[in-house]
This record gives sequence, C-alpha cells and structure tokens, in this order.
Amino acid sequence: MTITPIRALPTTVTGMPGRHRATGWIAPCVVGVIVATTYIVYAAWQWSQFVVKSWDLSIFTQLLDSYARVQPPIVNIKGDGYNLLGDHFHPLLALIAPVYAIAPHAFTLLVVQAVCFAVAAAVFARTATHSLGTVAGGVLIGLAFGFSWGLQYAAEAQFHEIALAVPLITLSLSALFERRDLATVLWAAPLVFVKEDLGLTVAIIGLLVAYRSRKPLGIWLTVWGVGWFAIAVFIVLPILNPQGSWAYASNANPLTLLAGPGALFHPSKGLTLTLLLVISGGLILRSPIALGLLPTLAWRFLSSNHGYWGPSWHYSAVLMPIVFVALLDAINRGPTARWAWLRNYSRHGAAIAVTAAAVLLPTLPLWSFLTPNSWDPPERGDAATTILDAIPGGASVETDIGLMSYLVDDHDAYWLGISNPTPDCILIDRIAGGTPHEWGSALDVATRLHPGATYHAIATQSGYELACQ
Repeated sequence: MTITPIRALPTTVTGMPGRHRATGWIAPCVVGVIVATTYIVYAAWQWSQFVVKSWDLSIFTQLLDSYARVQPPIVNIKGDGYNLLGDHFHPLLALIAPVYAIAPHAFTLLVVQAVCFAVAAAVFARTATHSLGTVAGGVLIGLAFGFSWGLQYAAEAQFHEIALAVPLITLSLSALFERRDLATVLWAAPLVFVKEDLGLTVAIIGLLVAYRSRKPLGIWLTVWGVGWFAIAVFIVLPILNPQGSWAYASNANPLTLLAGPGALFHPSKGLTLTLLLVISGGLILRSPIALGLLPTLAWRFLSSNHGYWGPSWHYSAVLMPIVFVALLDAINRGPTARWAWLRNYSRHGAAIAVTAAAVLLPTLPLWSFLTPNSWDPPERGDAATTILDAIPGGASVETDIGLMSYLVDDHDAYWLGISNPTPDCILIDRIAGGTPHEWGSALDVATRLHPGATYHAIATQSGYELACQ
C-alpha cells in the first residue's frame, strides 16, 4: 500500500454558498430514504416470517428496556442479573433508550438500525457527489454503499451495537477526506463507547489525521482510542463480568491458531478480503484511509472463533464506510498515478463500485424478500401466534431462541442454556429453536432444568411446546 497524504477535495467542495449547501443535501437525503425504507421493509419481512437469527436482538431489547427505565443494563437472557456492560463495552447504546421508551418493541431496534445505515448512506452520498462532481454519480455510489454486502449481512443478522458505529465512521472519514480535522476527531471520538475494539480503529483515524495535518490533534485522538480500548478490556469488562475477566479473551489469543496453522489461511478469510477488493475494484490499496480496516480484520482473523472470519453476520458493517471513503480518496488521487493505465482505471472507480454492487445483489440477503412467494405466510406462522397468545400476561419464560425475540417485549425472558431462576413457563421450538433433541418435550425440559417445580403442558403446535406452572 502506498502511504501518501490524503489529497484535498476539489475546490468545488469548499466555499459553497449556503443555499447550495442546503440543496446539496436533497439527492443524498433521497438516497437515505431509499436505504431506510428498504431495510425497514426487509426487517418487516423477517419479522412476519418469524425469523430469529440468534439471541442478540432479544439481548439488546432487554438492555434498552433497562436503560429506558433508567436502570443498570441487566440482561437476564445472558444470566440472572447479568450486567451486559461486562460482555461488550457499548454504553453509547443508552442514547437509543428514549426511542425505545416511546416504542418498547424489539422491532424498534431493527428500525433504528435501518435509520443508522440510511444516515451513513446519505452522508457518504453527499461526500461522493461533491468529490465526483455529479449528482447521478453520488447517488449511485451512495446506493452501492447503502446496499453493500457488509450492511446487508448486518441487517440479516438483525440489531447489533455496530449500528451506531456505521454513521459515526462515515461522518468521521468523510470529514477526514474533506480535510476537516476537528470534525474528524469529534465524530470518531464516541466510537470508543460503541464497542471496545473500535478504540483501535479510532487510533488509526487519529494517526491519519496526525500524518496529514502534522498537528497534535490526531495524536490526542490516537491516545484517546488506545486508552479507552485498554480501559474497556482490562478494567471495565473484567469488573462487570460475572467471571471477573474479559469474556472474549480466549477468542482473542492468536497463539491458539498455532495448533492449526491452516486456520490462518482459511478460505472464509480469503472470501472476506476478496469481497472488500471487489466492491472497490482494488483501488482502496492506493488510499491510506484503508489502514482503518486493519484493526477489525486483525482481531477477526487472529481469533480462534471461525464465525468471525467470513463475510456474513454483522462483523463487516464497520468496514463498509472505510472501504467506500478510501475508494473516493483513491479516485481523487488517480491523476497522480505513475502509470497511464492506472490513471484511466481510477477514473472509472465509481462505475466499478456501482457495477460490483449490482452484480452481487442477487447473492445477498435483501434479494430474499424480492423473490416470488417470499411474503407468503410462513408454514408455522399460525402455530407461533397461537403459542405466544397462550402465554399468560407478564409471565416469566425460559426459552430457546425459536420465538425469543417475540417474548421480550412483555415477558421476563431467560435462555434455557444456562442456570436460571424457576420461571412461570417454559417454551421450546423442537424444530429450529436450538434445544437439544434428546432433551425431549417441554415437560421433559422442565423436569431436567427445574426438578423441584411442577409444570403442565399448555399448548403444542407444529413443533412449538409450552408448559407452565
């Protein structure tokens, strides 16, 4: 990678009259509306189909319910009385609490995430419009960003804390690209409160500011990022975690990979890297902004958890703003390339990104709700509704992930895979909930987990089983 200073934007970006600054947001806002609407519709489709990807949406719903009631972030799904700030360091999620208080529903989180992605897409579209010099180009590459594979997989995985990181990184790097150092720092600084590892990304942004400006502001941002990473990992998380240690320390130990060196070069890692290059036509290799990819890729690829290696789930969402702003920087630096072919290739960078996004679209999650019959009622939809209606109001429920997201709004939910207080009801999904098959029926599960309590079968529908005291 050639490390040269980030080039300034064309002069058309600066000195814009106020009226043009305002009208310059119209097309980007259209991009934002399209992105938000699409992801909200996709979330509604998932919800209508009773899609539960994991327990994470339920966990964050319980978290925000606690914040909305101005209480510590206790999440019983992770364990009775479990403080979620001992799992990951994400205090900035408290900002969403007022929204959840107005609409206390798990689906609210999916809408919030869609809006976060939309804000990022609008900001990037505006930056791209100014850089490329055309509204059409800015809109198209803005949509390519908004529907990039990293954001789509994050939407498929449902809500996670990185939803807040995507617009913050986009705002920070857009400011960096536009040589607005103070704005770069101010937008990057809160990232340390989104998730502990993002402190290292903040540190890289600080180094980029320092290298370009030759001023101490960037160094202070780097110190801020590294400092909060250390505080979160070595102080806050161990203190608040029930085990007294950082919950993911074992995953973060690269020495575990030495037992199987082949894992260092696993194909899923190659696929992730390939997709990062494909959506940028490889041009990000010419931009120092791409250095921001390294912290996230490092902790993922050096982890022993193979779930981090591939492109799916939400782990690549924070990479999308970095890739696309780095692409703009590479396009802007194209005229300085040594070789004529590279100068010519760089001029087509935006078209390459848009084409790549269009080609990848049929292979990505959003395509699933565009296929024929995708909105037909799910085979077990009526059964799920019947089971949920059979649960007494306000009852505590111990359950697998099958219908967990549909319980947390008005029930104290627990996950049956850990030790819990004796609940009022036990609900299992014997087809797709994750309860071991050998555990048997809901009554068998109740006997296994709470032998001193007496439960009665309440309802059985298409693999769903409910037993209550």
